[in-house]
Amino acid sequence: MKLHTLAAAAALSFAFAGTAFAEGAVSATLSQPVTKTISIVAEGAIFNCAGSSCFAAEAPTRANSTLACKAVVKKVGPVTTFGAGNKTLSAADLAKCNGVAASTMTAAR
Repeated sequence: MKLHTLAAAAALSFAFAGTAFAEGAVSATLSQPVTKTISIVAEGAIFNCAGSSCFAAEAPTRANSTLACKAVVKKVGPVTTFGAGNKTLSAADLAKCNGVAASTMTAAR
């Protein structure tokens, strides 16, 4: 009986965990292309950046945020877009995000 209860609890936890990944992919368009492929971990997502874009497949909802954007910008420089599907950062949020670029960019282009 305990095994059935444990299995049911595990199944429910997996079902609810799926909602954390409701946004799916998150992408960014870079102002300047990178010269090498760069991977960045931000807000539970792994962004792979190449050329003029960064892309995180299977990103949790929190990865579509100004905090995640700032983490990307710190490594690869300013972005012109950032978001998931039709939920992209506003112009004001992009300005906040890009504000960290000048003083903290650490990756070579």
